Amino acid sequence: MKAIQITEKRSIGAGHPVYIIAEIGINHNGSLAIAKALIDEAVTAGCDAVKFQKRTPELCVPKEQRLQERDTPWGRMTYIDYRYKVEFNQSDYEAIDAYCKNKGIDWFASCWDEESVDFIEQFNPPVYKMASASLTDHNLIRKVKNTGRPYMLSTGMSTMDEIINTTKEFGLNKVMIAHSTSAYPCAVDELNLNMIKTLQGIFPETPIGYSGHETGLAPSLVAAALGATFIERHFTLDRAMWGSDQAASVEPQGMHRLVRDIRDLEKSLGDGVKKVYPSEMNSLKRLRRDTFFASKEGIGHKGIAV
Repeated sequence: MKAIQITEKRSIGAGHPVYIIAEIGINHNGSLAIAKALIDEAVTAGCDAVKFQKRTPELCVPKEQRLQERDTPWGRMTYIDYRYKVEFNQSDYEAIDAYCKNKGIDWFASCWDEESVDFIEQFNPPVYKMASASLTDHNLIRKVKNTGRPYMLSTGMSTMDEIINTTKEFGLNKVMIAHSTSAYPCAVDELNLNMIKTLQGIFPETPIGYSGHETGLAPSLVAAALGATFIERHFTLDRAMWGSDQAASVEPQGMHRLVRDIRDLEKSLGDGVKKVYPSEMNSLKRLRRDTFFASKEGIGHKGIAV
């Protein structure tokens, strides 16, 4: 598997730590203060990046849904008005960009339309993320590919044929692929984590990751153990907050545990070469019968002096 360099200091792929992404998405509910609080928590937890979602509402909301009314924290409003309500503007993203740079954390976005790519491009993101809904949107993928930046393809709600067709159309240069199931939250029997191994077999030179929408942390740890090179989880201050993604999100305490456990897991996997560690020597001397009897002659197990 190749590694893809996304910044001067960071690459994703073979020989590099798992790249851990806290997806803020739209869990900020249009509040820059909440977004900054989430960035703070992601930094404290040790995440590598935070990710947002960027849409141009009139390009992304189907016409038949625009005037449908819904209850929101700001009262009852049409769906397209709600979509505008939760979209950050130029000054908001300028503030986010400065804040993340000050905190030393990467940030990028899933862009849902071509205008949004143009908008985010001004901030020189290290990578783009294609949402699962965009895997078959070849015009949008072409727009992102033409930036020359690395990009991640999420594969929820997609068939294997659709994944292969997209990779054939655009190639695998600077591409990372994320296994995902697009249910919020996702039931454990639909996570299908062995797809990580399947994707590794089909795309052996491509970094494979995991975008999880389950409740709990264990599946993300399993994904890391299976070789996921990047892991993305939705992130929130409180899963009881209003919003469609909150219930499938990880709260700050959980994100702290997740990052800690992934880093411990990376250490625990080792290099696969069997060895006797210095910490085992006392046990070897005390518990091996052949060592015990050999010690009477002054020689321990395999010639180790006792």
